[in-house]
Amino acid sequence: MPARLDHTIVRSRDRFAAARFLTDLLDAPEPKPFGPFASVPLEGGVTLDYLDDDAPRIVPQHLAFLVPEDEFDAILARIEERRLRYWADPYHHEPQRINHHHGGRGVYIDDPDGHSIEFITHTYVTD
Repeated sequence: MPARLDHTIVRSRDRFAAARFLTDLLDAPEPKPFGPFASVPLEGGVTLDYLDDDAPRIVPQHLAFLVPEDEFDAILARIEERRLRYWADPYHHEPQRINHHHGGRGVYIDDPDGHSIEFITHTYVTD
């Protein structure tokens, strides 16, 4: 039976601030409270559930979002308007640049908790 990702938990210092960081970049609706979570619904029924964590260190995760070309332009414009640092690569060697991997475009940004958020216009998985 094929599996489909339903949700994942993203640990944060402030669940609503972290969730809003993402929804602001995506120009998406306000995160919704769901039990101890700030939930961000995504395309395809997947939900990111942000959870407060008071551990001494948040273990960073990598979250990659496949977006259409016009949405990529809008996201990059929001990143630049906010004067946020971004990179063309996951190692942060190419600041304030985007990449053009696999015939598309991509950008990496760190959220307030250190999670690496990537926006791409073409999937890296090929047949």
